[in-house]
Amino acid sequence: MNSILIIAHTPLASALRECALHVFPDCATGVQAIDVPPDEAPEATLGRAQRALQQLDSDGVLLLSDVFGATPCNVAQKLNNNPDTRLVTGANLPMLLRSVCYRHESLEALATRAQAGGAQGIMPVGSTAPQNQTGKRHVPNHHDDQQ
Repeated sequence: MNSILIIAHTPLASALRECALHVFPDCATGVQAIDVPPDEAPEATLGRAQRALQQLDSDGVLLLSDVFGATPCNVAQKLNNNPDTRLVTGANLPMLLRSVCYRHESLEALATRAQAGGAQGIMPVGSTAPQNQTGKRHVPNHHDDQQ
């Protein structure tokens, strides 16, 4: 089964992992996180990420990073140099949850599912409030007389 390594700006990586564990508590060993603090040298982050990658016991590793071109993504790109890794940027919770659900698929399919999950998790939501509200708060057991 594939593992997932999230590399993102502090505290996003850990927060995403914790959210995934909230929904799928049994995925703890297969999802790891590297938070990148603003004052850490990229070489230090790379060293931590390499150690985390080596500790993952899996067929392949899906690397997720938050922003293309930023330090976490640049570090992830340095790890993404073999056939056992795939990198997807723009990490969000829908992407991670989709990835957790399909870790058993091939690494290529998992990367595709991650990208689709992330994109499909972004959608505009219209207002559900009636457009003619007066702004009054609802008081229980109070009835306005309308004629």
